[in-house]
Amino acid sequence: MLEIGGIGGFIVLVLDIWALVSIVGSNATTGSKVLWCLLVILLPLIGFLIWLVAGPRSAPSVSRR
Repeated sequence: MLEIGGIGGFIVLVLDIWALVSIVGSNATTGSKVLWCLLVILLPLIGFLIWLVAGPRSAPSVSRR
């Protein structure tokens, strides 16, 4: 059974994966994407919070009519 710390770690992992997918799908330059990904990977919780506030966002999806 997962402990409280294990659940928290799992949540951080899921949020970091979401951040990495969003960073890769953004319109930022390749160098910027690499730096943001390194920040999120090396500092999982703090990197995610910094990305959440100031990071590049995913490219908006184009709606077709």
